[in-house]
Amino acid sequence: MAMTLRLTPEDEKALALLAEAEGISRQEATVRAIHEAAQRRTRADQVRDLSARGRDRYADLLKRLAQ
Repeated sequence: MAMTLRLTPEDEKALALLAEAEGISRQEATVRAIHEAAQRRTRADQVRDLSARGRDRYADLLKRLAQ
């Protein structure tokens, strides 16, 4: 699927700098940035879920430790 990406001049400059620093094309830099952002978001969601489950599982212990 093709997509047109419209960037501000500042965004275009940032993308060009990123691509140059990585030694890759702007297209590849864009794809990598998308994948990295998705991975960070997925990890953050997983950490939140595991934390909530841990708090539920150990609620009594946590209450006792807080006293």
